[in-house]
Amino acid sequence: MNNKDIRNVAIIAHVDHGKTTLVDVLLKQSGTFRDNEQVDERVMDSNDLEKERGITILAKNTSVTYEGVKINIVDTPGHADFGGEVERVLKMVDGVLLLVDAFEGAMPQTREVLKKSLALNLKPIVVINKIDRPGANPYKVVDEVLELFIELGANDEQLDFPVVYASARDGIAKLDLEEESDNLRCIFETIISNTPPPVCDEDGSAQMLVSNIDYDEYTGRVAVGRVERGIIKQGMQAAICKEDKVETAKITKIQTYMGLKKVEVEEIKAGDIAEISGIANINIGDTICDINNPEKIDFVDIDEPTVSMTFSVNNGPFAGKEGEFITSRHLRDRLFKELERNVSLRVAETSSADSFEVAGRGELHLTVLIETMRREGFELLISRPRVIFKEQDGKKLEPIELLVVSVPEENVGVVIEKLGKRKAEMTDMFQSDGRSNIEFKIPARGLIGYRSEFMTDTRGNGTMNHIFHEYAEYKGDIPGRTRGTLIAFEKGTSTTYGLYNGQERGELFIGPGVEVYEGMVVGLNSRGEDVSLNVCKEKQLTNVRASGSDDALKLVPHTEFTLERAIEFISDDELVEVTPKNIRIRKKTLDTRTRERETKKKQQGEG
Repeated sequence: MNNKDIRNVAIIAHVDHGKTTLVDVLLKQSGTFRDNEQVDERVMDSNDLEKERGITILAKNTSVTYEGVKINIVDTPGHADFGGEVERVLKMVDGVLLLVDAFEGAMPQTREVLKKSLALNLKPIVVINKIDRPGANPYKVVDEVLELFIELGANDEQLDFPVVYASARDGIAKLDLEEESDNLRCIFETIISNTPPPVCDEDGSAQMLVSNIDYDEYTGRVAVGRVERGIIKQGMQAAICKEDKVETAKITKIQTYMGLKKVEVEEIKAGDIAEISGIANINIGDTICDINNPEKIDFVDIDEPTVSMTFSVNNGPFAGKEGEFITSRHLRDRLFKELERNVSLRVAETSSADSFEVAGRGELHLTVLIETMRREGFELLISRPRVIFKEQDGKKLEPIELLVVSVPEENVGVVIEKLGKRKAEMTDMFQSDGRSNIEFKIPARGLIGYRSEFMTDTRGNGTMNHIFHEYAEYKGDIPGRTRGTLIAFEKGTSTTYGLYNGQERGELFIGPGVEVYEGMVVGLNSRGEDVSLNVCKEKQLTNVRASGSDDALKLVPHTEFTLERAIEFISDDELVEVTPKNIRIRKKTLDTRTRERETKKKQQGEG
């Protein structure tokens, strides 16, 4: 039985191709907001980090009503590292809006999410966005998308996809580029005519797969998903089917989406998407069923993590001065709480009680978690990212990423040379409007620490995007950072005089008036070895004055580190100290003499 008045669609695209902007305009043009209502741009990106970075991190649900049909829309992340969010929400929908930039064309993440959508037999609608962008070539991009569909093994029905040309920023869409348009009406009409209504049995026993978890401070954990069968009513007793057992619970509250608001309802019917409260021990992948007919729905396989880091308690001299949550118990509770809704994450306890091995889909996936924890008041130490290797038939396998870079033509040589040293293999290259787009297959190890180097080499004009491709045989050693660091010799406050002597040796990371401690990294040496120096040194006062030498000392502007850049920068013997107020880089061994002895032993061992 079809619930003909409902359509469930997900919007999928590469990062920054305009998904969230399109959802904003769909909400506005469907009458979700009153004409005089003030609405923020990017209303769907509610998380502070999403607003700051301009990317979607968490999948979100909303709905619009058009000519009596309720369209449930899921706005999904475009960045590869949040693919786990995308995979599970595809189980809630019957169709996808594939959004592609009219200038950039199909990008790595477009390919990956489309592949999963086609495998689930979802009906695609292709929206070519940003048709007003200089250099846009919509017809060429449609051909690219068709080639991509064929390459991914789409069936005849999926290949017969409708195409809509749009400028989400201007709020217009049309089926033909020659047409005039001042609205997005054709997108609503295409969704209703091309996305099938949910196929569901309203008369069967209740069944709903939990695809997401929300949290409400009053009702606790909230299950989000689509009702696959039957009717779920407020106050009913339900069976909760888990991987290995069945529990019972009472459903206390049901909410459905009306625009950006959640509306409480008495019951929810098959085919609709809802939030259900009252089940304390609910998790993603569980099935809520009729108590007399517990029947579990298979959950989508989530891709395994490829990168891990060690999160440990801050044991430095400044520990506990800036953060609220500083103990291993705080750290453990927060990480295991994150597991409940972050399905792509893995957390393992280590032999040390103060540290945990945290694995995710990429550096960004983990740094977003670290930044969120930092803002919540946590202090912690982070190790250098490590890729996760596998053993198969006695061979060592490593994750390989598909990397696409777009650079000005004058930068092509240096980018290819640098990536070659990192074991990258070029697979494709084409020119477009004075830029070169190059595709590589590269070990995930080769990308660690490369982004900042890439931005320097291209003077900020290059873009790079990558996504997990496959596990392949180990490609051999990749050289790490070749320059040593400048390390503070003692605890104190940095002075202009002390830093002036230090800047002659390399590049500084701090300015004057900064609290430092022994073993803290304060700069990058111009040579290969680490050097300890006294950045707190003050000039001795004497009665002797020399002409010219006592002029004001001038410091070169120091390098500011973001969290991502600090994590990319560090070597295996260094850590990033993260607190709510500061990001510091430090050596694992803080004591200077001990560290020098360890370095000598290591050099003798290598010799």
